[in-house]
Amino acid sequence: MNHRLDQALVGLLLVLAAGYALMSLGPRALRAALLASLSRVAAGAPRIFGLSRWAQSLGAAAAAKPKGACGGCEDCGTGTTSSAQSTPSEIKIPVSKIGRRS
Repeated sequence: MNHRLDQALVGLLLVLAAGYALMSLGPRALRAALLASLSRVAAGAPRIFGLSRWAQSLGAAAAAKPKGACGGCEDCGTGTTSSAQSTPSEIKIPVSKIGRRS
């Protein structure tokens, strides 16, 4: 193979790997901004490339609400609780009620 073609392919693979790592490990705000900008670029591409569906899916991914990290109600960080009951932040047990083991 041509030496320049080899260098270009290796460079492209490195850029793709760095982009994947950034999307996987980066902050959510950065991911959403990157997906939104990629969607705008793909939407502005000439029609001959056929990127309109890809631009729509990227736009939907950028606008989607991130899933909850705990795997529970998926409502993390919004300040609202999904349960009707409010649990106390601290449980108090009187010292006289604590028994000793013998």
